Amino acid sequence: MTPSDLSRTVLRAVRRAVEDERLSVAVPARVVIERPRPGGRGDFASNVALQLAGPAGRPPREVAEVLTAALAREPGIADVEITGPGFLNFTLAATDHSAVVRDVLAQRAAYGRGDLLAGQEFRFAPVDELRAGIVTDTVVRLLRALGARAGVVPAGDQALRVAPLPRSAGDVFERFGADAARWALLSTPPQETPRLPDELLAQTEDNPLFRVRYAHARVRALLRNAADLGFGPEPGAGEADGPLHAFLTDHPAVLEAAAHHRAPDRLARHLVGGADALLAYQHTVLPLGDEKPSAAHRARLALAEAAGTVLAGGLTLLGISAPEHL
Repeated sequence: MTPSDLSRTVLRAVRRAVEDERLSVAVPARVVIERPRPGGRGDFASNVALQLAGPAGRPPREVAEVLTAALAREPGIADVEITGPGFLNFTLAATDHSAVVRDVLAQRAAYGRGDLLAGQEFRFAPVDELRAGIVTDTVVRLLRALGARAGVVPAGDQALRVAPLPRSAGDVFERFGADAARWALLSTPPQETPRLPDELLAQTEDNPLFRVRYAHARVRALLRNAADLGFGPEPGAGEADGPLHAFLTDHPAVLEAAAHHRAPDRLARHLVGGADALLAYQHTVLPLGDEKPSAAHRARLALAEAAGTVLAGGLTLLGISAPEHL
């Protein structure tokens, strides 16, 4: 169960509680799912009970207890625990880790995208400042990826708060090239002034953009090398890697959060984390020495390919290329 799946499950529970008159509140458009904060438990958490408590006129923990009862016996959820003033903490049922890999490889660039915002329209006013224009363009991409109608139009009623580039920055596209310039402008939170160090062009591990693109290129190389050895990717159980599977599982929720908060930097940080996990894992993928390719190698290759697919899709949403060779 992905965070998006869990969000929809909790939303259904809220709707059932309202329909059964156990809660008197407007059903929210979305439920935010995130990793537990300090003091939390389980795999994921949500503050939905705290958000609904005021409109419902009831204490948060009481709302949380109603939702916990509504979530009982939901497939994929092993346990729901209430912590603090009313946070819901979810422990997911044990699942086949290969399922998310299969999903990614089946959906490819569409993985993490969907129709969550279908029917909603977002109209942004055009801006002259370079960075604000690039951030706005990327937010439009993210909203469209979730099914919304979004665009920059003369009569737009939304304008993002974006810290402009300092005048001393000069022509950043001429200085760094399109990919590195976009990364610098988007990987910094919109309200903060981006740094523009010369390291943006460095082909070293100190450069986050290089790590993301290099990790993707390494996956393509692994696939070529595996083909030369006579085998290909095949998802299978038993080859779980915690950081990489978390990267894949969290991706839909990261896209949703980046769109909702108008924060492309959230996607950029997510890609860096996925790249670092992949670069740490890549050495296990191919057989060593006289070792023969096995089901484990095919499963590891599938996991690596899935991670590379998500990296490429994320870079595309940021308007940045994902080359197969570096």
